[in-house]
Amino acid sequence: MQRQTKQRRPVLVYDGDCSFCTSSVRFMERRLRPRCEASPWQFTDLARLGIARQRAEHEVLWVTPTGSVHGGAQAVAKLLMSTPGGWPVVGALLTLPPVRWFAHAAYRIIARNRQRLPGGTAACALPSSRSGRKPS
Repeated sequence: MQRQTKQRRPVLVYDGDCSFCTSSVRFMERRLRPRCEASPWQFTDLARLGIARQRAEHEVLWVTPTGSVHGGAQAVAKLLMSTPGGWPVVGALLTLPPVRWFAHAAYRIIARNRQRLPGGTAACALPSSRSGRKPS
């Protein structure tokens, strides 16, 4: 779904309650310097961006200034494509089959286990009623 927004830069929407997600975003901001605004979904006007809360709880999202929404591994790919240096090549590769399929699988494994990863806490766990399922 595309929705017209008034933002000038893409927005990376992530789970601000998850230490692993927050640490990952801060690392990318410091080291990769993506050209975007990063915002926890808990403090983001999701309706303005055309995002359902359930989707924001399920995966990281990349919202373009024109309102296109990319989730999960594709959001990470878009983030990498917005950085200087060689990272845009890696991001572009993540959008191509079969790399895209493996990236999606890896993203889902990481998302389901983020509370077990470095920096993760019990608060990082996906809601059990939705873990492993695609958003509606």
